[in-house]
This record gives sequence, structure tokens and C-alpha cells, in this order.
Amino acid sequence: MNTDSERKIIMLVDDDAVTLAAGKEMLKNTYRVYPIFSGELLLDLLEHIRPDLILLDIEMPDMDGYQVIRRLKENPRWRDIPVIFVTIRIDEASELEGLTLGATDYITKPFAAPILLKRIENHLLLAEQKQRLEGFNAALEDMVVEKTLKIVNLQNSIIGVVTDLVEFRDGTTGGHITRTQRYMRLMAEKIREEGLYKKETAGWNIEHLVASSQLHDIGKIAISDAILNKPAPLTAEEFEAMKMHVEIGVQIIRKIENDLEGKVIDDHSFLHYARMIVGGHHEKWDGSGYPLGLQGQDIPLEGRLMAIADVYDALISARPYKRPLTTEEARQIIESGSEGHFDPLLVDIFTKVADQFAEVARTEIYH
Repeated sequence: MNTDSERKIIMLVDDDAVTLAAGKEMLKNTYRVYPIFSGELLLDLLEHIRPDLILLDIEMPDMDGYQVIRRLKENPRWRDIPVIFVTIRIDEASELEGLTLGATDYITKPFAAPILLKRIENHLLLAEQKQRLEGFNAALEDMVVEKTLKIVNLQNSIIGVVTDLVEFRDGTTGGHITRTQRYMRLMAEKIREEGLYKKETAGWNIEHLVASSQLHDIGKIAISDAILNKPAPLTAEEFEAMKMHVEIGVQIIRKIENDLEGKVIDDHSFLHYARMIVGGHHEKWDGSGYPLGLQGQDIPLEGRLMAIADVYDALISARPYKRPLTTEEARQIIESGSEGHFDPLLVDIFTKVADQFAEVARTEIYH
């Protein structure tokens, strides 16, 4: 037998003392019963005690049962408490209104003890099952999140290994991938903040965008070491060979997408971002870039973003054949490339975060 503290709590709300006394007598052997004379007193008591179910009269002075249940449903702390209307009204319209407002049941007075007890038992059981189901769903959601996180971590680890391999082969670009990721995040978040390109960025996952930017030079894995590490400017022929890294990179990403089609992960958005970045980051706003000579907004937005991050980092980095520019010099070159090399709206965004770009450069290069 349950102790008093283990019993479910029932609050019986009615302005009629006889009903309260009768109701308490029917329920006291099974539940802890709180007889309450008004809706106002119920709301006061709810601040201190949460019942498992409320039996609520409709016709009460000052605040009727309909007003009370509206207040209950408006409050997130109380809206899930089952409410059974107990009333002398027997018309369908009153019953329909009560159920529409969120009551779980409707019992007419005078009520028989066995019927009242069974109705309460059924609704408490439903509430308990609902709570268990919500707990199960929450646990299942946690499992899905954990599984997804493992997949994302694995994906990022694989991407990291591949990009480290590319960076290792191209010995002149140490730290480039890490810095460009941080530049991409700064610009993507500023675009969101400024409300720029709302349609294009509506479904963006910035975490995937930033992670996929690591792959922007993945095609260099197929470029000769003699070209990648040449300690002098490239000849025209060598530059044409270097330009092939874009098309090779796109092919690599497409192959991964095709291999993953319908497998394991439904969300391949990071590969989509990667393909847009790889294919578009050497295109230029005026159409003079490569590999396709795209112009203006025909260039994917992800690629236009990467173009600024990539060029900025190349400018501030030392190469065997050039000195590193200062962050201020790099800033001036990016800004002078508006409408030529770069999307003018993105150059405006860059200008707003240029000091943060410089801080990334300072901490990542000059530490």
C-alpha cells in the first residue's frame, strides 16, 4: 500500500462545500486530495504544489472553469496537468467548449464514486504513459545526436587527414587551411548578422560550410611537387597545370557524393558546400577567373566567400618568391578588387571584419 507521500495529488476545485466534501470522501483512500473553493485559490496553490490531476467545476463566481483552464494552458509549468471538468451542465455545447479548451474529460454532477475513480485512474495512466513516451523520445533523440556527432567527428577527422596531406605536400602554405576556415566563419556569421543574401543563406549550416572549406585545395593532391614547391613564380605552362587543381578537386568531391548517395548520412550538405567552394574560389566577379570564367552572381556564393579568404591569406603569407604583405596592405588590395576580382557586397562585409582577419593572422602566423 502506498504511503501518503507516494499517493498522486488531486486538486478538486468547486465553490460548493457539499461537492468538495463528497469528492474528498470518495477519493481520500486512493489519493491526496486538496479541496479548493475557487479558481484564484487554485492558481495560488499551484505556485507551491503541482498536482497530478485537477477536477474543475465550470460554474464558479469571479473566475469560472473556462477562465481557469485558459490560465492553466497559457502557463508552460501547468499546461500539461490533466484537467477533468466536473459540472451540472449536460449540453453538448458546454462539453465541446471544455474539451476544445484542453480538458481531458467531462463528468456531470452528481457523480458516482466508481465512475469518478475509474476516469481519474485512466487519465493518470495516460499522463504517465505520455511522460514515459516523452522520456523515451528524449533518450532516442540524445542517441541520434550522439550518433550524428560521432559521424560528424569521423567526417571532420577524415577531412583533416586529407587536408593535412595536401598542406604537407604544398610546403609553402603552412597554416593556410586553419586560417581560411576562421576567415570563412567570420564572414559567414557577418553575412547572417547583416541580413545579406538572405535567400542564398537561408538554409546554410555554417558549421558544415566552415568544415568543408578545408577541402578548397584538395585537387592539389594531383599536382606535381615540382610545381607546388617551386621556389619561384610559375611559368605560363606551369600555371595552366596548377589551375587544373580546381577541376580535379570538383571531380573528387563529386565522386564522394556519388559514392555516398543513399548511404549512412542523409545530410551531405558539407560536400555540397565543398563542391561550390572548390569549383568557385578561383572565379572572379568580372568573369576573368577560372576554370569556367563565371561572372557575378553566377559564381556560387560559397566560392565568392572563399575567394576573399584565400587571396587575403596568400597575400599575408611568405613565399620563396615574395615577402608577406602586412594585414593593412592585404586589406587595401582586397578592397581595391571590389567589382573586379571580388563580389562588391562581400568586400563590404570583409571591410567590417578586417580587424578580426588581422587578429587571426597575428595569432596564427606571428605568435
